[in-house]
Amino acid sequence: MSFVVAPDAYDRFMGRYSIPLASVFADFAGVAAGQRILDVGCGPGALTAVLGDRVGAASVTAVDPSQPFVAAVRARHPGVRAQCASAESLPFGDAEFDAALAQLVVHFMADPVAGLREMARVTRPGGVVAACVWDHGPGGRGPLSPFWDAAREIDPTLEGEASRAGTTRGHLAELFAEAAIRTAEVGTVAVDVAFGGFEEWWEPFLLGVGSVGRFVGGLSAERCAELRALCEARLPSAAFTVSATAWAVRGRAS
Repeated sequence: MSFVVAPDAYDRFMGRYSIPLASVFADFAGVAAGQRILDVGCGPGALTAVLGDRVGAASVTAVDPSQPFVAAVRARHPGVRAQCASAESLPFGDAEFDAALAQLVVHFMADPVAGLREMARVTRPGGVVAACVWDHGPGGRGPLSPFWDAAREIDPTLEGEASRAGTTRGHLAELFAEAAIRTAEVGTVAVDVAFGGFEEWWEPFLLGVGSVGRFVGGLSAERCAELRALCEARLPSAAFTVSATAWAVRGRAS
């Protein structure tokens, strides 16, 4: 999936979570100075920024199928090599990188196993292949769980993002196994994000980003107001914190 949306809109919607998550995920992946790293599905550059800080911009390559996101990374992170490409067809030779990371991307790949195989192909033998995906499974702990719970009251047939690859317990590790990547660690990464109130939380859902944006955009004004009320009933009336957890897997390329 390619996001045809302004980078600033994505930042306001998912960036609240992906930006702080990037440091936690980089720690999980074992990112260290001296590595050449590929950021797969870089978006507007949440993880790219952290990687650049840790290994230097010249040692970071970033790819995304969205041209606006690639343009944003080039503007925001001079020195990073950024280009438009999908995970399933990476435009690099074998073993070019010491590590290939995909933050919040696997569930949007058209073919997750092929994407992970490509990540392993361009990583040197013994190098790190790591990915994380929000927990959207039953009782999910992802950042959008309150929204999808409310949306299902309007349309009980909605699956939300629970049907996407890697979003349920154990599935991301299964995808790594199918891609023939030796698993080194399976765990979770998590962040706590503070909001001043409901309006601050709700407004980004109206920006047209991803499957959430498509769902909200297809509602009538009356239905949208109903959805807003259902969400508001699930969240505190004053300032609150959203705790968001993602499944994470770190493996080794062969």
